[in-house]
Amino acid sequence: MFTVIGFMLTGITVGYLFRNIAFLQKTEKTISITIFLLLFLLGISVGSNELIINNLAAFGWQAAILAFSATCGSILASWMVLKFFFKKGGEQ
Repeated sequence: MFTVIGFMLTGITVGYLFRNIAFLQKTEKTISITIFLLLFLLGISVGSNELIINNLAAFGWQAAILAFSATCGSILASWMVLKFFFKKGGEQ
């Protein structure tokens, strides 16, 4: 886990230092394609796993509950940030 965090922080540092290079500014589309490819490969991996497919009904409900809870929590947190830090009329 520390290796992954280290790679991410190294990438952030390199990206910050070389942010004015035109090549690095055009990587957004490639990143999106790479993420889609990774999601596709993850789907293939899940689809080929017999244990997951056989227990999809049980996992499906748990996943739906977790996704719904995470979405509600994110909406609540963003509403609180908006309410407490970005008040109307320039008040803070």
